[in-house]
Amino acid sequence: MSVGENSPPPAPPAPAEPADALAAVVALRRLADQLEDAAVEQAMRAGWSWPQVSEALNVTRQAVHKKHAKRLIAAGVKLRRRGDERV
Repeated sequence: MSVGENSPPPAPPAPAEPADALAAVVALRRLADQLEDAAVEQAMRAGWSWPQVSEALNVTRQAVHKKHAKRLIAAGVKLRRRGDERV
């Protein structure tokens, strides 16, 4: 592995107009939320536990549960409860 391989890519230039830059931030946040929703649903359908998901997202179990549980239940995802065994 060469030096710099793990360095983040350089940031793209910011739009010249503040309104454009802020609109880009809003769009990226929406995209990040959509990606998180899909990834959490995929993980829960695959049998992951809340602690596993929270660790992967680097947030508390309570935070991930509060943000996603209602939506997942509405989508028909069977959620694991503490003590449930994987089958």
